[in-house]
Amino acid sequence: MYSFELKKADSVADAAALIKETGGKPLAGGQSLVAAMKMRLAQPGTLVELSGIAELQGIRREGDAIVVGAMTRHAEVAASAAVKSAIPALAMLAEGIGDRQVRNMGTLGGSLANNDPAACYPAAVLGLGATVHTNTRKIAADEFFKGMYETALDDGELITAVSFPVPKKAAYVKFVQPASRFALVGVFVAQTASGVRVAVTGAASSVFRARPIEEALAKSFTADAARAVKTAADGLNTDLHGSAEYRAHLVSVLAGRAVAAAG
Repeated sequence: MYSFELKKADSVADAAALIKETGGKPLAGGQSLVAAMKMRLAQPGTLVELSGIAELQGIRREGDAIVVGAMTRHAEVAASAAVKSAIPALAMLAEGIGDRQVRNMGTLGGSLANNDPAACYPAAVLGLGATVHTNTRKIAADEFFKGMYETALDDGELITAVSFPVPKKAAYVKFVQPASRFALVGVFVAQTASGVRVAVTGAASSVFRARPIEEALAKSFTADAARAVKTAADGLNTDLHGSAEYRAHLVSVLAGRAVAAAG
């Protein structure tokens, strides 16, 4: 690990000012950034710690949405009575992230800002049509994820919270890569006020919506309808864990299981 300076921010405004002043990187749970630094794949001269900012934490119900602060830990989402009541699929997703250490340290905002191709939270955000709140604006889920480790966030822009609309039905099913607990493929299916949404993580360079499955489920919200859609392998990942064709097959299979789980 290269040497770096650590600065602790007391507010969102303070954090933004420190990042602008130093050119540093925000430090949320550190589950991805610190690991990259240990392997010398990242070399930020300054880290701005966000853990002490109260306004970035907490879970609350606002009308027909659940709002989760950016620094809320995965374990807190998994254990939240408000989340379990309104969006049980989101609580189950959080409970399945990594191991206990990762869930106790990792944060919603950190996961989304990193946008790992196999992370679980992006599937929930895109699948539910959530809104990402930052210190400067609001970004719709369909506009947030841009590519591998790439988002719509500008330099120095901080995620402050995410607003998840409460769906009629939703479920998340993932095929776990056992060593990392990341999703080899993960599928989030939701019946929302604006229609059916199906988000896929782990299969490509970034989370994406499976539009053909959405169209099939809009006509018949059944597991058979989801499984009947043949997902194209073009553009999907091939690695030592599975081919693009294997992942394409999993997308349809897991979508069917998610529909069945959503009930």
